[in-house]
Amino acid sequence: MKKTLDDLPLLPASAVGSHAPTGWLLTAIDAIARGEMGQDDIDELMRDATDIAVLDMERAGLDVLVDGEMRRNDFNLGFYVRIAGIEPMAPARLLGPEGHDQRGKWRVSEDISAPNGLGCVEDWSYVQQVSDRPVKACVPGPFTLSGRLQTGGIYKDRVDAAWALVPIVNAECRALQAAGATFIQVDEPSAAVYPDKMHEYVRIFNAAVEGIDARIGSHICFGNFRGRPVAHRTYRPIFPTLFDMHCNQYLLEFANREMAEIELWQEFPNDRELGCGVIDVKNYWCETPEVVAARIRTALRFVAPEKLWIVPDCGFSQTARWATKRKLAAMVQGAEIVRKELAG
Repeated sequence: MKKTLDDLPLLPASAVGSHAPTGWLLTAIDAIARGEMGQDDIDELMRDATDIAVLDMERAGLDVLVDGEMRRNDFNLGFYVRIAGIEPMAPARLLGPEGHDQRGKWRVSEDISAPNGLGCVEDWSYVQQVSDRPVKACVPGPFTLSGRLQTGGIYKDRVDAAWALVPIVNAECRALQAAGATFIQVDEPSAAVYPDKMHEYVRIFNAAVEGIDARIGSHICFGNFRGRPVAHRTYRPIFPTLFDMHCNQYLLEFANREMAEIELWQEFPNDRELGCGVIDVKNYWCETPEVVAARIRTALRFVAPEKLWIVPDCGFSQTARWATKRKLAAMVQGAEIVRKELAG
């Protein structure tokens, strides 16, 4: 029988978004770039990759699944091929250690649109077909999507470009709702990267989810390209403005900062949920269930158990699959330890 969000245990365990890619998927992506695969081959490949991600998450014991973002390329970079009115730019730096300044950029050449959507509905729907567990839909936020765009004179600045992306993201959320999605996560890590723009960001976010009758989550982190952050790692500057977001759940990273700032949750409205990051996706030291349990106990000093979800700090796209599987298993086992303690 298909499970729903109403069937979840206390301290439900979920993922943030991306799952670790297999070696053969990365090899195949290179082959696709060389033109060695047809569309049917690509579709089969992506289904197989998603099947593997779902199997890993189910084996680990996650209560709420995601699609693993197998069809994307490095979190949000895969979406730009779906957006009309932009063209890729040559990277400014090719040599030296790979970092955020080497990520792809696109120049806006005309008013942007996404005639065929962003593909999130197809990704979510597929996992619905292959698993009996609840599935969270993950959508890129307009402010984060605007970060790789050079406005080209079409838009006056990044904020203006983000507003142009709002109808695209809102249409994707509406399509997910129409397909039956009851939990939609809008990923906006850039909110913490640019705290000075928080007031405008909140308005953009709320416009992007306007009219959506579903549980809304938002992942806000400090960046994870190649396992590197890109911001001053503190949430303090975006408090209390982020409370104005029309959002039921915030997914925030704490594990890689040794649970620093978890006490900020005392300032949150008590109707909100916290997806608390208790697994460090940037570290190849694999947590034990006992370490995870200790982190959850720390969070429970400030968060009511019924408002606490257990998640990794971020997605696993930059983490090897062997480590990802071990970390997810430890996360679920740590949550179970604390559940039994709470049950007395």
